[in-house]
Amino acid sequence: MDFDLLVIGWGKGGKTLAAALGGTGTRVGMVEQFDTMHGGTCINIGCVPTKTLVHDAEQRREDDDAQQFWSRAVSRRDTVVGKMREVNHHMLAELDAVTLIDGRARFTAERTVEVTGGDDLLTASADVVIVNTGATPTRPDLPGIDSPRVHDSTSLQHVDPLPERLVVIGAGPIGLEFASMFAGFGSDVTVVNRRERLLPAEDEDVAAEVAEVLEDAGIHLLHESSAVRIEDGAEAAAVVVRVGSEERTLEAEAVLLATGRRPATAGLGLDTAGVDTDGRGAVVVDEHLRTSAHGVYAMGDVHGGAQQTYLSLDDNRVVLSQLQGGGRRTTTDRVAVPATTFLTPPLATVGLTADEALAEGRTILVASQKVATIKAMPRPKALGDPRGIVKYVVDAETDEILGARLFHVEAQEVINLVALAMRTGTTATQLRDGIWTHPSSTEALNETLGKLAPYEG
Repeated sequence: MDFDLLVIGWGKGGKTLAAALGGTGTRVGMVEQFDTMHGGTCINIGCVPTKTLVHDAEQRREDDDAQQFWSRAVSRRDTVVGKMREVNHHMLAELDAVTLIDGRARFTAERTVEVTGGDDLLTASADVVIVNTGATPTRPDLPGIDSPRVHDSTSLQHVDPLPERLVVIGAGPIGLEFASMFAGFGSDVTVVNRRERLLPAEDEDVAAEVAEVLEDAGIHLLHESSAVRIEDGAEAAAVVVRVGSEERTLEAEAVLLATGRRPATAGLGLDTAGVDTDGRGAVVVDEHLRTSAHGVYAMGDVHGGAQQTYLSLDDNRVVLSQLQGGGRRTTTDRVAVPATTFLTPPLATVGLTADEALAEGRTILVASQKVATIKAMPRPKALGDPRGIVKYVVDAETDEILGARLFHVEAQEVINLVALAMRTGTTATQLRDGIWTHPSSTEALNETLGKLAPYEG
């Protein structure tokens, strides 16, 4: 089969590009090796299902039966995913110019792939090929890792029964989200963190606030620790952990490996197509997302960097600009990209920390308040969760916001306003004097930005 555009992997960027061009009559082939992944990682095993579970965990009361509550939450998760997957499937299936191909692709030449599906083999070529295969969980070289009690972030979403005890190996965003979620469902959670504290890239006061909230939720944090081996028992796994110079054994019905994700490029035959990869297997791209092979682009997590669905969506805009818009849009256009780790409450970030700003030689003002002390922010109190911290970093000379750390209910929404302000040059004073709805979490801007003070570390 011959196409104008061939997309390998049904992720956010790829499906959006396929729909946009397929809708104009461009002949598009969409290859996906699993029919359960139509729509991509985000709606099937990533953002949407996990945040659905996070929400339900926050609704559980102490007298709710943990197992029954978990089972209902998983069922609702599956219903949400099923509906979204169906919508995403029809988004492309109903376009006459788009051909859906189920199978695993491997390059056999530049812009030519073989797709294997069961006993069937199909050869497909195109003028433009998009590598959009995403990323997969890494598996450390750890004795006992093949135990059936060991999970990644996908399989743990359907663990049955709900583990009474859960050990999370890794304290990045995924590990902390699952730790917070399962503590909400009623599991006794321990996090194995190889660093000396949580969130080493964040200012110490923010990281300390996050650690305090997690510990208050009953989560055990083991810092400067690492898993040595996992021994499978009849009733539980024994996770042997080195903490400092000592070894400790943690028993748990389930173990989560949250040690990161790596680009899913193994077996694609990228070298055959002349596509270069780096030491981690990520596809090497330029600011236009062009690979080293003519007519081949990479979008989403497969080219490394921050792994966010909305960045994959923006990758679509960059490539679409290349194919139809004169090529003016690039990845260097991205400014003030926010991120949220969906703890309870969520931690949302954008821009520089105070320490990073000082390291750049900037003269800064900083305002920081614990949420419970912010008089002009009644929304968290009304929702029954006044935990967290709000912190802003401002350029003392220009009044521009350089960064923000919001750890409170609805932080994932407020951070988008702050990010927009950073992109448009809206000043800290303008945000401080803004008129916001009441009661809302946004109102913290009025009070907190009124407390800016010189900061030297």
